[in-house]
Amino acid sequence: MAEVVVQDGETVESALRRFKRKVQQEDIIREIKRHSYYLKPGEKKRVKQALARKRNRKRQARMVE
Repeated sequence: MAEVVVQDGETVESALRRFKRKVQQEDIIREIKRHSYYLKPGEKKRVKQALARKRNRKRQARMVE
């Protein structure tokens, strides 16, 4: 769980920025999205393979340039 203690003289905006950074570093948002719905094992496998194909296409496109 991400937790930020506001220090003396610190603005709320800077504390919020630190909180957002900490949440992003701990991948909390990604975990929430991943657990927000259930994927059957076969579907999960297809999604994983589709992401791998997409990554490879991007990698190949960068190599061509």
